[in-house]
Amino acid sequence: MMTGTLQLALAFSADLLHHHHHRRPLFLPWCALSKKGHRFFTSLAAAAGDSAAANRLIRKFVASSSKSDALNALSHLISSNTTHFHLSSLVLPMYRRIAETPWFNWNPKLVASVIAYLDKQGQPEEAEALISESVQKLGFQERDVALFYCDLIDSYSKQRSRIGVFESYARLKQLFSDSSSSLSRRAYETIICSLCSVDLPRDAENMVEEMTISGFKPSAFEFRSLVSGYGRLGLFTDMRRVLRKMEDAGYCLDTICSNMVLSSFGAHSELSEMASWLRKMKDSNISFSIRTYNSVMNSCPTITSLLKDLKFVPLSMEDLKGRLQKDETLLVEQLIGSSVLMDALKWCPSEGKLDLHGMHLATAYLIMLQWVQVLRSRFSAGNWVIPTEFRVICGSGKHSSVRGESPVKALVKQMMVRMKSPMKIDRNNVGCFVGRGKAVRDWLCCIHYDL
Repeated sequence: MMTGTLQLALAFSADLLHHHHHRRPLFLPWCALSKKGHRFFTSLAAAAGDSAAANRLIRKFVASSSKSDALNALSHLISSNTTHFHLSSLVLPMYRRIAETPWFNWNPKLVASVIAYLDKQGQPEEAEALISESVQKLGFQERDVALFYCDLIDSYSKQRSRIGVFESYARLKQLFSDSSSSLSRRAYETIICSLCSVDLPRDAENMVEEMTISGFKPSAFEFRSLVSGYGRLGLFTDMRRVLRKMEDAGYCLDTICSNMVLSSFGAHSELSEMASWLRKMKDSNISFSIRTYNSVMNSCPTITSLLKDLKFVPLSMEDLKGRLQKDETLLVEQLIGSSVLMDALKWCPSEGKLDLHGMHLATAYLIMLQWVQVLRSRFSAGNWVIPTEFRVICGSGKHSSVRGESPVKALVKQMMVRMKSPMKIDRNNVGCFVGRGKAVRDWLCCIHYDL
């Protein structure tokens, strides 16, 4: 291991800390490919082995595409989760073509992502050439070059390349001989997070200790990185030890950290541990979030299995609980007592709106069951104003694995049809179900089976 050699001797300019808190975004949020993007990749696959034809396709696609479509296609190619490995030789030509467009603004995060991908795909010479080109473009400015190397470390960690992380860190370490606090903190943050991402949490923890010796107090970010790193590997004793150190350092356990813990337990099917942690969150007044729901619900095997066929999912909370295992039931009961539904539900005289954005399929399913229960309860009480209209917003599938095919929308549609709901897809917004307030009330009050 290189743990003992990872000593920081770096320098940032005085304004770097401010710069760090206003980091440039990576080009665009990841979105599902458009139909045009799918056709483009299909054409590239058909042109395999014909570089001239592939370059013509790339030139035509970039020239006729919007900035978002072109960059999104590139992001799909270089993603660590890409399924287009057979097109790896076309990443650099596509990046070069995009860089020639009039709308392109050089972005260190984007080029770092391309470099890490090229190196991971066995194109080290191309990657090295792009590194040299980038350093020259930055004019050898210490701060900018250092930040670029930090971006490079981060990109290599996303590709899960340990060698890339260490080599990029070595470049950063050799950049300067003097030390400046803002540079050193940024460098520590980057390497600690990246070491955890490549499953080296013990090395990362050693870096935290070195960071402390160097005079920097570790932030909640470093502790969370360690929690995630140990938890992902199932090293729960170490994860709990870090949580105690985090509290001893003066940081309270919050929703973000708790969600990391839940995700770790869920990844290793420790459902009883998840239930215990949810109780701890409630006892400590740590609020639940949509991500809390996502982490828990995605870990329930029975629910995941039920959602494979939407035509037969239970339509009532009681029916659902009757099909769950004991630990799964405990998890669901802990969740439904939280405020997540109320946070997603807006109620006023003009509109009753439920927003399912950010919810994974299993979460949206449970929230829909809760929503029906809450609405029936309010209508039965008789002291709630009936909104003019009800809306359930589920999205049109822009961020789904297949663009335009939203699993949540498909779920809501099936539930509405099977429950004979008056709510229909909005003509003006295909990602939304809408119904008149009184019609929805009459439907829920007269429904013939137990929900």
